[in-house]
Amino acid sequence: MPKMKTKRGAAKRFTKTGSGKIKRSKAFTSHILTKKSTKRKRNLRKSGLVDPSNAKVIRKILPYM
Repeated sequence: MPKMKTKRGAAKRFTKTGSGKIKRSKAFTSHILTKKSTKRKRNLRKSGLVDPSNAKVIRKILPYM
């Protein structure tokens, strides 16, 4: 069998934690920031975890993560 290819777009967006969960960055941080509160923008800077229902698909497109 040949090697599986990694989806490069997904590889740039997700990382694996030490416990095996998938870490992601939050959306809505790129533009139209004036109407968002400081507290909201500060919380968007933090990373989040991928929901377990979506993690199965992400593991499939990132076979060597």
